Parts: sequence; structure tokens; C-alpha cells
Amino acid sequence: MSSLLASRAARRLRPRCRPSAATGFCASGRRHGGPFDPVENPPILRPKRLETLFSAPAPIGSPRHHLLGLRQTLSLASITSSSSSRDPNKEEEEEKPWNRRPVSKSSWINLYLPEYVRPYALLARLDKPIGTWLLAWPCFWSITMAAQPGEFPDFKMLALFGCGAVLLRGAGCTVNDLLDRDIDEKVERTKSRPFASGLLNPSQGVAFLGVQLLLGLGILLQLNNYSRILGASSLLLVFSYPLMKRWTFWPQAYLGLTFNWGALLGWAAIKGSLDPAIVLPLYCSGVSWTLVYDTIYAHQDKEDDLKAGVKSTALRFGDLTKNWITGFGIACISSLSISGFNAELAWPYYLFLTGAAGQLGWQILTVDLSDRADCNRKFVSNKWFGAFVFSGILFGRLAS
Repeated sequence: MSSLLASRAARRLRPRCRPSAATGFCASGRRHGGPFDPVENPPILRPKRLETLFSAPAPIGSPRHHLLGLRQTLSLASITSSSSSRDPNKEEEEEKPWNRRPVSKSSWINLYLPEYVRPYALLARLDKPIGTWLLAWPCFWSITMAAQPGEFPDFKMLALFGCGAVLLRGAGCTVNDLLDRDIDEKVERTKSRPFASGLLNPSQGVAFLGVQLLLGLGILLQLNNYSRILGASSLLLVFSYPLMKRWTFWPQAYLGLTFNWGALLGWAAIKGSLDPAIVLPLYCSGVSWTLVYDTIYAHQDKEDDLKAGVKSTALRFGDLTKNWITGFGIACISSLSISGFNAELAWPYYLFLTGAAGQLGWQILTVDLSDRADCNRKFVSNKWFGAFVFSGILFGRLAS
């Protein structure tokens, strides 16, 4: 019965004559729209009758009730068809964890590394080499200072410590992100890190940390026994540093103790022992330098740190930050002068040290501590400070 009613309704909606496919005119001469004019003079659909047919209430079980049910079924089928037309490959691509927060297209990680490797490269901060430079420079300083007068430093040791800086910095970042994943979610600058954003889970991070430490052990075993013990002891600082921001306003000082351990280790790798008159002032200079650049760096996150309950020297110093870091800058240059004097470096060292002092003074005087971008620029510029000091030690040793 419902099919009979549907066929009658369809006949009422047809035009009264069928136009020719070639001309668009019917036998009566009336034009209804041919294949080249499909929208002109459409057939009259009698909207009032259709409105009555489809919107008027119909008794349950009546033919019109069945027709309304058929119309609803067709509508649901069209909705289902449109929703299922989404590209399954695109959905699968969106669900991949490394695509939740894609890295910048300009990053070499995104351009050259396989997709499954990218989260680990981001975890090790391979796209941000400034941390590796800041860790490597104190190592290079002490290795070069330990060279014989008039000779170049040991290039094999420079290469080993360079690779070690990459691995140890990556391991430190892995430990830091594992312990701070609950804090990183609350900080604008860090919420896209692999653990905070869901790119990696803690189990994957621990496994990756094991690989990093194993490779680092391979480098450490190539040093003398004294250096092996000294290098292994630095892991205590590496693993405990991330907790300092919860307990003290001086986590930057603790980072200085950690990041500048290479000032001791580099000398020991060449000499087999430590000369306190040279390496202790060198180590203190590195700690003071870290307090300058990492306090500037911490000013990027001071608002978020307050909300998350995290401590830093940026919050401790407040409006007096420039006074504090000026003092640390003076301590840094003074300690470098003492170390170079005790190591009997020649006059080129002090020439380059003057340039390094100028670079550090420029940072402190011009940094806008309320501008995150400017704080980051000044922080990154510290690779040039390290290069100035290294060049001074190199030429000072060659000329001595």
C-alpha cells in the first residue's frame, strides 16, 4: 500500500510532457529545460500539497505514516553516507601521536628524521643545540687549558667531550621531563614537550634514558680511571637537579654545578688529576656564568612558575635581577682571569676575555626581562661568550 501511494505521489510531481533530450521542448512546444539548460523553467512542484503530505500528522499504521518513515530512513542513510565518506587514511594520520603537536616545518627534525624517531629527538632537544654548547664549552676550556704550552689541544678529547655533551645534555633533558611532566603541562613554553603533550609515555622515556646512559658509558670508558670516577659522580647532580625547583629559589645555582662539571673533567682527562689553583676558579666562573644566563632564561616563565608553584632566581631576585646578575657577571670574569693567570696563559687570552666581558655586559644591560623573546635571544647569545673564552684560551696557550 505504501509503495502504491509513493508511486502516485511521484507521478504528480512529473512534468505534464516529456521534453526532447536534444531540444528541451515537449510536443506542445513548451520548454522545460534540456541538457544544456537544466535550471531554466523547472517543473512546478506544488509546495502546498507537499507540505501537507510530509508535515501533517499521520495516524500510526496509515499509508502516510509509512511514507514519513521511509523519508526519515532515507535522510538517516544520507547522513551516514556523508559521515563515512571521510578519508580513513587522514583519520589514521591524525591519530598518530607524533602528529598531535607537529614540530616546525623548518626544523631539521621534521625534514629529515623518520616519524617514529621525532619524539625522541625532541626529548633530547636536538633541535635546540644551545644547551649542548653551554655544556660543552667548559669542557673545551679545561681541555685546551691543559694542553702543553705552544701546542694545540687534544682533538680526540675535544671530539669525545663534544659527543658526551650531546648525550649527557639529552639524558638530563629526559630526566627533567620525566620528573616535571605534571609541571610542564601548566607552563606555556613547555606544554608541547613530548611527555606533557602525550607524544611519549614514561616507559618509553625510561627506555630512551637507558640508551643514552649506555652510550655515555661507552665514552666514559675511553678516559682514564680518575676521569671515570669523576665523570660518574656527575650523574648525582644530573638526576637531582630537576627536583631543586620544588625546594629552593636557587635551582639555577644547582644547574651551574651540574653544567660546568666538565671544567673539572676535561682537565682530569688530560692530566689524570686536578690542579685546584686552575680548575676551581674555572669551575666557579662557569657556575657564575650559568647564574647569569639561566636567570635571564627563567624570566620567560616567571608568570607560569608562580601558578605552578615552581621556584627560580627570576622570582627570587624580582626587580633587582639586573643588580644580581651584574654581580655574577663580575665574578665570572674575575674567576676566568685568576684561572688564566694560574695556567700561565699569554696575553691573547686577556684580549679575548675583554671581548667576552663586553658580550656578557651587553646581555645584562640590554635584556628586556619582561619580553620573553628578548630573554630567549640573550640566552642563546651565550654560545658566543663561550666561543670568546675558548678562543682566548687557545691563542693564549699557543702563544705561551
